[in-house]
Amino acid sequence: MHGLQQLMAFAQTARRGSFAAAARDLGGTPSTLAKSVARLEASLGVKLFHRTTRRVNLTADGERLFRRCERILAEVEDLEAEAAGTRASIGGTLRLDAPITYGKRVLMPILAKLLRAHPALELDLRLQDGYADLVRDGLDGAIRVGELRDSTLVARRIDRQELILVASPAYLEQHGRPRGIEDLAGHRAIVFRMPSTGRHRPWQLRSGRRTVALHPASRTQVSDGEGIVAAAALGLGIAQIPDNIVQDELARGTLVELLPAHRPPSMPISVVMPSARLQPPRVRALLEALEPLRQRTGSR
Repeated sequence: MHGLQQLMAFAQTARRGSFAAAARDLGGTPSTLAKSVARLEASLGVKLFHRTTRRVNLTADGERLFRRCERILAEVEDLEAEAAGTRASIGGTLRLDAPITYGKRVLMPILAKLLRAHPALELDLRLQDGYADLVRDGLDGAIRVGELRDSTLVARRIDRQELILVASPAYLEQHGRPRGIEDLAGHRAIVFRMPSTGRHRPWQLRSGRRTVALHPASRTQVSDGEGIVAAAALGLGIAQIPDNIVQDELARGTLVELLPAHRPPSMPISVVMPSARLQPPRVRALLEALEPLRQRTGSR
């Protein structure tokens, strides 16, 4: 058991990046955790952290141990729940990462229902439009849009989205309605400024059998999906936005879709996890909660 405590101290320190933060989580003191990690390093004969006065960072050996450690601790948590006869009682903290607007508009209602069904469950939802490192950040899962690049993660498709062009009726009354892709050059564009790079995301449009990328000139750039929706509704120009975050505006008529025949191919939305074999009960509960969404959209 002493070895397990050392692994817990190591794993939480790796997640939080400091002994002080890990100690607050585990209810100990920074010096106690530092000594526990030092004993683990001595017993393994490797250095697990690069230490500074404020932070600790994993070494290459530490990264390898952390990946294995996360799997071990997840299995221990599951075994303890089963031994205590509480497998049906979902608890602990569900740690997720998701894109900002999709997380607010689509994921949050599902998570709210999950929390109401399981009073012992806590939620740590991190909303950002960049990619999180599941292992380094100690996440149970993340929502990813588009084709997946990291083959080390386990993924399940849960949804899909299509990029659509929209504008307000007031804007179209003043500037006219584009009838084809070539007409877009004469219109005002609202573009998405990608937070990770600072660059504009090009518009993707279907032209015959090809998908073409347009880089429209713009005087309005926004780094948040809901902000783009608001700018378009206020008549600042034409925007390209995922269909699943603009349904309310389309239903109310504050925005209308343009050039639907030129929609690009739909993009998959997946939940990715560090492991499929050792999923704690809270992750299995999440997957069950997402199942109606997957069935509704026909995602496979």
